[in-house]
Amino acid sequence: MSGDGSQPSDTMAERSESPTLKHTLLLNANRWLITAGLMLFVFVGLLVVARASPVSLRALMGSADPVETLFQALTTALITGVTLVVTINSLVLSQELGAVEDQRERLDGALEFRTDVESSIDAPISPPEPASFAQAIIAASEDRATDFREAVSESQDEELKERVDNFVDNVTTHADSIRDDLEDADFGTYEVVKAALDYNYSWKIFRARRIKNSHADSFTDEANEAYDDLLESLKLFGLAREHFKTLYFQWELINLSRAMMYVAVPALVVTMAMLLFFDADAVVGTYLGVDALVWIVAAASTVAVTPFLLLIAFILRIATMAKRTLAIGPFILRDSSRGEDIDWE
Repeated sequence: MSGDGSQPSDTMAERSESPTLKHTLLLNANRWLITAGLMLFVFVGLLVVARASPVSLRALMGSADPVETLFQALTTALITGVTLVVTINSLVLSQELGAVEDQRERLDGALEFRTDVESSIDAPISPPEPASFAQAIIAASEDRATDFREAVSESQDEELKERVDNFVDNVTTHADSIRDDLEDADFGTYEVVKAALDYNYSWKIFRARRIKNSHADSFTDEANEAYDDLLESLKLFGLAREHFKTLYFQWELINLSRAMMYVAVPALVVTMAMLLFFDADAVVGTYLGVDALVWIVAAASTVAVTPFLLLIAFILRIATMAKRTLAIGPFILRDSSRGEDIDWE
């Protein structure tokens, strides 16, 4: 076996084959801004279709009543859809409920994990905040990587020393970058999870194991101990990242439920007002070459579908994160930005 394979980029955006704009829209952008963009798209789209249509909305209303039909359907969909989404979210979050035995098991597991982390980071107690907790584990992996390099520095295997140097340089440089990203991040914002996802611990585990497998005969007892400590710190980070990701998903689902209820009430008022009080004959004139009737119907329709646009904005991020982090450990389930195939022999 020669070489370590081509190194993926450090950040998740760079590892993705998606264009930067697409990655920003799916993950990084504020969800309310994405919702506003979708609302603008719907509103402008309706105006463009109305402008290009050979039949005017006012003419259609003379032979039928498309506006009443539309808003009747939207009213029903609003009540049913919001109720369904909130119910599903409640079912997802119901796992937080349970008997005292279940809660005790969860608590014991969390405390045991913290004990393992404290042993790895050589601290009497681990930080309580997720961002600081992740920083501590990353700092520990950086220190363990440095120890690993020192442990093999006296080896007669020059290829081993070169590969370990390259590996440790990547680990320390990347760790410093991620720790800076976590410095002012608060849990509940995407920044904490984003920084954790950017730290490609799975590739680091793969590369460390490959070095060990290639040069096992050159490893001393000290090198083996340093290697085991490094691997343990990387595995602990993987577990912490999965835990924080799960908590973030639950946090986002709660935010989604609240946001859906916030926007559903104004949307319901608009749809009901269009059914009860809207009179097309009272609307006259044109603006920018478009009938004022179209402007009102397009605006009301956009407000009415806002809860569903908000749902799309939130689920896009959650689904994208879930897809990119399905596997735990050194598995790569999608194409990443490697410039060459890995030499497995």
